[in-house]
Amino acid sequence: MSVVNKKEAIVLFLGDLLIFIVSLWLTLFFRYLEIPSNEIWKVHLSSFSVLFLFWVSTFYISGLYKKHTLLLKNSLPKILFNTQISNIILAVLFFYFIPYFSITPKTNLFIYLVISFGLIYFWRLYLFNLITPIRVQNAILIASGKEMDELVHEVNNNKRYNFVFTHALNIDEQKTEDFSQRILKIVDKNDISIVVADLNDREVDELLPDLYNLIFKKIQFLSMHDLYESIFDRVPLSLMNHNWFIKNISTQNKFVYDFLKRVMDISIAFVLMVISLIFYPFVALAIWIESKDKPFIVQERVGKDNKIFKLYKFKSMTSNDSGKWITEGDNRVTKVGKVIRASRIDELPQLINVLRGDISLIGPRPDIIGLFEDLNKQVSYYTIRNVVKPGLSGWAQTHQETPPHSLEETKIRLSYDLYYVKNRSFILDLKIALQTLKTLISRTGK
Repeated sequence: MSVVNKKEAIVLFLGDLLIFIVSLWLTLFFRYLEIPSNEIWKVHLSSFSVLFLFWVSTFYISGLYKKHTLLLKNSLPKILFNTQISNIILAVLFFYFIPYFSITPKTNLFIYLVISFGLIYFWRLYLFNLITPIRVQNAILIASGKEMDELVHEVNNNKRYNFVFTHALNIDEQKTEDFSQRILKIVDKNDISIVVADLNDREVDELLPDLYNLIFKKIQFLSMHDLYESIFDRVPLSLMNHNWFIKNISTQNKFVYDFLKRVMDISIAFVLMVISLIFYPFVALAIWIESKDKPFIVQERVGKDNKIFKLYKFKSMTSNDSGKWITEGDNRVTKVGKVIRASRIDELPQLINVLRGDISLIGPRPDIIGLFEDLNKQVSYYTIRNVVKPGLSGWAQTHQETPPHSLEETKIRLSYDLYYVKNRSFILDLKIALQTLKTLISRTGK
C-alpha cells in the first residue's frame, strides 16, 4: 500500500528494462528452438532497444510507476495486458512504417507479448517485494457497520498486507462536534499515512473539509468500499442500491470481448464435448444400475435477461425439487450422484448448452426457476446478476467453498456475481478458468 519513492521507482524501471531484454531473448529462443546467434541477437536488440524506451513511457503513462498499492496489485493483470497490447501496436507501427529497420517480426511480436506479459506480472507482483523492504504503514479507518469490522479483522490479522489499522473509528458512535479534530490528532500522533473512509456516508462527507489539508502532508485517502472490493474480491452488500447499479453495471455489449468469448466458448466446449463422450456410457450405466432410470435430466433454468432455457445434466438425485437448496448430506443425492457431483461429471451435458449459446463457460451460475422465483422475492436486486450470460463456472464458485444453503450465503454469492458483472474481462475469465481447473484437479469441486 506504499507510495513508490524515487528508489523504488528506479528499481521498477530497471527491472522492467531487464524483463524486456530477457523476454526478447526467450522469444528468439522459442521462435527458432535454439540459442540465438550473435548476429540475430544484435539485430533484434538494436531494433528493440529503441522500442523499450517507448514501452517504458507507456508504462509510465499507464500509472505503473506511481502508486504501488494493494488496489493496483489487484488490477495489475488488466493494466499490464492493456499496456502490452498498446506496446505491440506501437511496435507494429514502428517496424512496418519506418523503413530504417531490417526486420519485420510478425510471429516474434505475438510470442513476445505472451512471454513479456507473464514475466512482467511475476516481476511486479512477486520479485519486486522480495528485493525491496516492505514498510508497514499505519492507517485509520472511518466507517461503520459489518463491513468495517470485516476489514479490520482481515487486515490486522494478516501479515500479507503492508499496512495496519491502528484506529478504527465507528461513525455511529462518534457524535461529538470535535470529531474531525480528534481524527487530525490521531493522524498526527500515530504517524498515519493512509486514511480509509466510507465516502458514501453523509457524516464522513461532512468531515472532508476539515481533512482536506491532509493531502498536503502526503496522506493517502482510500474509499473503504474500493478497498473492501479489492481485498475480498466481491462488491460490498451495503453498496447495493439503484445509484450504484446505474453507475457501475453496464448492459452495453463489449463487442471485442463478447466476440472472443463466444469463439472460445464454442472452440473449448466442442473439444471438451468430444473428449467427454468417453465417460457417457459408463456414467449412464452406473445411473441405470442404481436407480433403473434415465441417465439425463432436463431442468428449466433462468438465463441472461431472465429468459428461461432448458439445461441438461446427468441425473444425480432421486428427485429434482426446483424450489430447494441442495444441502450437505441431502438424502435426495444418490451414491452415484455423490461421485459425479464431486467431480462435476454431472455437468458434462451442459456443454451442449454452451454450444447452443444458452450459457457460457464462465459466468454466474444459472438458478433453477423455482429457486430463482423465491430468491427474487427475498433478496433485493437479485435479478441484476442476469444482465450477463450465465456460465458453467463463475467468480462465486471459485471463492465460495460450498454452494449457498441460506439467504445470507446467497447474498454473499450475489456480491461475488456483481463483482464479476462489474469487472468482467478476458483476463478475469482466464483467471476463473485457471482457478476452476485447479479446483477440479485437487478434487475439491463442489
